[in-house]
Amino acid sequence: MNPTTDFTPWPTELQQQYRAQGYWSDEPLGTLLAQTAAAAGEHIAIIADDKRWSYSQLDQRANQLAAGLLASGLQPGTRVVVHLPNCGELFEILFALFRIGVAPILALPSHRFAEISYFCSFAEADAYITCANNNGFDHRELARQLRHNHIIERVIIVGDSTGDAEEFCALDSLYQAPIALPNINASDVALYQLSGGTTGVPKLIPRTHNDYYYSLRASALICELTQASVYLAVLPVVHNFPLSSPGALGVLWAGGTLVLAENGAPDLAFSLIEQHQVTVTAMVPPLALTWLSAAENRQKMGDAPKLKSLQVIQVGGAKFCETAARRIQPILGCQLQQVFGMAEGLVNYTRLSDDQDTIMTTQGRPISPHDEIRIVNDEDRPVADGETGHLLTRGPYTIRGYFRAAEHNAKAFTADGFYRTGDLVRMTERGYLIVEGRAKDQINRGGEKIAAEEIENCLLAHPQVQDAALVAMPDPFLGERSCAFVTLRTGCNQQPLKSNELIKASDLQRFLRECNLATFKIPDRIEFIASLPQTRLGKVDKKYLREWISEKLARATQLKI
Repeated sequence: MNPTTDFTPWPTELQQQYRAQGYWSDEPLGTLLAQTAAAAGEHIAIIADDKRWSYSQLDQRANQLAAGLLASGLQPGTRVVVHLPNCGELFEILFALFRIGVAPILALPSHRFAEISYFCSFAEADAYITCANNNGFDHRELARQLRHNHIIERVIIVGDSTGDAEEFCALDSLYQAPIALPNINASDVALYQLSGGTTGVPKLIPRTHNDYYYSLRASALICELTQASVYLAVLPVVHNFPLSSPGALGVLWAGGTLVLAENGAPDLAFSLIEQHQVTVTAMVPPLALTWLSAAENRQKMGDAPKLKSLQVIQVGGAKFCETAARRIQPILGCQLQQVFGMAEGLVNYTRLSDDQDTIMTTQGRPISPHDEIRIVNDEDRPVADGETGHLLTRGPYTIRGYFRAAEHNAKAFTADGFYRTGDLVRMTERGYLIVEGRAKDQINRGGEKIAAEEIENCLLAHPQVQDAALVAMPDPFLGERSCAFVTLRTGCNQQPLKSNELIKASDLQRFLRECNLATFKIPDRIEFIASLPQTRLGKVDKKYLREWISEKLARATQLKI
């Protein structure tokens, strides 16, 4: 590992300051579970389907797995790609890796060969840890592709690996008697989150033990988690939001109980809330709207969901409109907490003690008194109080650079270390942020970030595509969906297509699926156009394209009315 290119540390004076102020405790993340287990013992830590882990059991299995992973050849200072759905074994794996100094790269369940192969190659991962299958997708076949292409050799399978012993290592075979584990430096990278990305596949976000531990610990305190808290994880728990804001790790730090759900479908989630007396959960705006609709429909049918135990619903990942926010308490009977953050660091919360207008109309204020906020115009000059501008930030848990991305870091961070978030915000007199939009070339599809350039490059690989531009189009449910504007090569009919022409939108969507892209990245709509409009500087005028598709959708809506 080359520290000059792999990881950008905080300046020495800031490190000293963060320690002196108690933000950085120099405790590795692996100690979190051990400390809670010592206090909580047989209290249930995790529930997943019909399986239960007490804190003592989880701690013991993490130690046993840590021993087995070291014996298998994994070494401190290396990296592995972890590609798992919501399951209890994920936490055995995470804590085992934390304890041996191997940093997991947390891939999303929806990622496929295109993303996983990149993570493995770019990060020089020593292993790929995945499940046998999930939601009908055979992860073992993906693993075989990785091995066939000599991208990764060591594959560890969670779950059924029958007949795969020669190719893969079964996780169950790795648990051994605990041994003395290596000392871990809390200033080292503990894990890698993934950026939303604006230039291709996601960038790797290095989070140290010190900064991540502080973020989740402070989040748990702000959100008032206790041993009585029961947290339902309905989002993929490897996302930063449900992992640490305060998320699964915050719950485990507080000694509460984590209930893992396969997804957030209302019927499943409402049943789990009633069965396990869930007190808190977290979701993105589209899922919150789904819950509201489902609860209203069931109430009309005289079958209202039994959600009396539910105290708080966190909504984050994208801006939650005020109208919907005000429906949470009347329909679901619990308090709303708005969350606005990023895997790179900064997290904002409305506080549970805030007045209703603040909770309904803002996206919260930062975790730390030492989260520094700048709101600037296009020339990096501070805007007037209350005006909208670009959000820049630095602080005790906001990274100073992406992994192996020196050129991008020079653009994404100011000379004095402020991270350019790409968000357009304004700040209230009380220091709360109101999110107004995104400045980056990125689509936020219900909390899933899509880098326009990645999809454009895939479209350009089609032999009949001349040029392509991906933009966001408004959607009342997801907030944004993606629309690809495509021009075709000469001889392929560069006018809006008719049913008898050579290529259709469905053909391009099928082509993209065959590129092994995650499903959410496939454009929701494709518009064929003779040529892409340009700005005076010769760049594609995406502002015009966004306005054009928005007006077209609005006209279609009016015609339906």
